[in-house]
Amino acid sequence: MQLVAPHPAFAQGTKAELEAYAVSTPERVEVVARPIDSFDLRDRAAQRFGALQFRSGLVLTSSFRGFGGLSALRLDPKGERFVAVSDRGSWFTGRIVYAGAAMTGLADVDAAPILGADGEPLTRRKWYDSESLAFDGGTAYVGYERVNQIVKFDFGRDGVRARGQPIAVPPGLRKLPNNKGIEALIVVPKGLPLAGTLIAISERGLDADRNILGFLIGGKTPGTFAIRRTEGYDISDAALLPAGDLLVLERKFSWLEGVHIRIRRIALTSLAPGATVDGPTLFTADLGHDIDNMEGIDVHRDEAGETVLTLVSDDNFSMLQRTLLLQFTLIQD
Repeated sequence: MQLVAPHPAFAQGTKAELEAYAVSTPERVEVVARPIDSFDLRDRAAQRFGALQFRSGLVLTSSFRGFGGLSALRLDPKGERFVAVSDRGSWFTGRIVYAGAAMTGLADVDAAPILGADGEPLTRRKWYDSESLAFDGGTAYVGYERVNQIVKFDFGRDGVRARGQPIAVPPGLRKLPNNKGIEALIVVPKGLPLAGTLIAISERGLDADRNILGFLIGGKTPGTFAIRRTEGYDISDAALLPAGDLLVLERKFSWLEGVHIRIRRIALTSLAPGATVDGPTLFTADLGHDIDNMEGIDVHRDEAGETVLTLVSDDNFSMLQRTLLLQFTLIQD
């Protein structure tokens, strides 16, 4: 039975709940995976959804209390090793196991607290809402809502034991509304427009025209831009396609219609200080599909050269929600 998920804004929890699900020490985690055989609950034979084709999906559960709340996910170039962050201030690392092109489970999963410069978990500073993640080689950036900070880690050297240092961020980012702060982080690699820029996109920080604020940090053209907000969708994450376009994962909720998700494609070349950008919708889904509170997206190419999108959901540590891992092939690359 598909359950209607609580609105994300209502699911952050009390202080006691936040602390209860935070990871205090590094631990190995056993994760059980149940396959999702069909993405469309109304037509189980359907495979094509807009510009995407369903590959496989997993429902993930664990007896480990701190497993869940996954808000961002980054994969290695093969789509196997992953680093994820929980919105309770935790790292999760591990490996996706495949049988051919289909995911079958997770292996070697470890959990650890995200540490501050003093070596103590950042949750002790009341920094819980780690909602976004980006990598620039071995350097990791984690975005925190509520405190409106971005923290930098030497992950390549120290892994989950890396100590974080907050970076300088634009004044507008520090003023984002409570619980509507940075939801997506991307570092643009060499060879693409905006190379070296850290792109930070808010969940629903709005400009004067009620479009969603984004920030270009560092690089040659730092500044503020906006993504046109339509149909009540908010941003939950973003990723870069190999050729450079931006994929933006969005969601919306209503008590009558439940959760909807959408993916838009935005040209990287359109991002510039002062610009308001938009792009075509590649994919939409609702509770007639096997979705939940989808919060993370990443992209890799498989051995056949196909572009694969991986989505992960944040279960908000709720009995009514699930941790899902979904993969699709992009048909229109």
